[in-house]
Amino acid sequence: MNFEPYPFEKLAILLDGIEPNKEYSPLALTIGEPQFQTPKFIQDALKDNVSLLNKYPKSNGEDFLYDSIKTYLANRFELSLDNSQIIPTFGTREVLFNFPQFLLFDKPNPVIAFPNPFYQIYEGAAIASRAKVIHLDLDSSNNFLPTIDRDKLKNVDLVILNSPNNPTSSVMSFEDMKEWIKLALEYDFVLLNDECYVDLYINEPLPSILNASIEVGNIDFKNILVANSISKRSSAPGLRSGFLAGDENILREYMKYRTYIGCASPLPLQYASASAWSDKNHADFFRNKYKKNFEIAKDILGITPPKATFYIWLEVDDELEFTKRVYKEYNLKVLPGSFLGRNGLGSKYVRLALVYDEETTKDALSRIKKALK
Repeated sequence: MNFEPYPFEKLAILLDGIEPNKEYSPLALTIGEPQFQTPKFIQDALKDNVSLLNKYPKSNGEDFLYDSIKTYLANRFELSLDNSQIIPTFGTREVLFNFPQFLLFDKPNPVIAFPNPFYQIYEGAAIASRAKVIHLDLDSSNNFLPTIDRDKLKNVDLVILNSPNNPTSSVMSFEDMKEWIKLALEYDFVLLNDECYVDLYINEPLPSILNASIEVGNIDFKNILVANSISKRSSAPGLRSGFLAGDENILREYMKYRTYIGCASPLPLQYASASAWSDKNHADFFRNKYKKNFEIAKDILGITPPKATFYIWLEVDDELEFTKRVYKEYNLKVLPGSFLGRNGLGSKYVRLALVYDEETTKDALSRIKKALK
């Protein structure tokens, strides 16, 4: 298998040999890792159950974890799901990588479609699946939203969407979601929406694509799946807790596959995860932090805040030269958009992850403003 280097590896090579300005403290807006402390009640749930490390966890997860995820789905989206429609996962990176391999294994000429630019695990999954890739190009002409091209999609096996989107922060409308679901049913492909940023909305709560599925009458979620995670929502990326939900017929077979790959979550982590999924207040707390950061970005950079995520997709003249200059002159790391896209998509943009407290965010964005001048 020939995988592309990860964007952060490419960044290290780009900046190698550049001496940053020591008058500034080092800062990085590169990785989407929340810099806020994981809430104490989640930490306590982990510590209180450490004694359970002497037990093997079930591959499919414990009932209390299912109950907490169902509580989350009911409270957040007014969805009522059965256990058979949910699989707890070890975060979402692993499921976004191995689910396509499971789904496409028996396809003689598998085809997968996903947005471009993208979270690179989608491309890795395509490579591992020997799949032909259809890029759903995102640019300013389509407001960074995936456009339906029936001629390209009529032979596709799996479409991965990502709304709210990383890296562009775009958000699909409910009507667009419904059109994608209708197409998945018409052409009989599996549609998976990566919803890891769905709780990082700025003003109005965003729906799940499962809500759109019900709206078009697909109440059993045939061909429809969502992936979600507490990494961003709960400032707990190290807890590695996510889930896949939707079509129970697909999930039943996928669960058999998962018993072989050894990705069961340890019991202490499941208890901590359950506490996080069951609670809403801490998620609102973090969401308000990111909302404030976007207000700071509006004041300093004059940008229009997106509807969700904690990313700014900032347009610049030359993303590689800008990245090198802002590091050299201001000791600040940003991520070139071309490292996140293919065929020129993402060039002339840099991604900024606003994952810090207000003062650090002001400092970082003030450096960006100077660099833009």
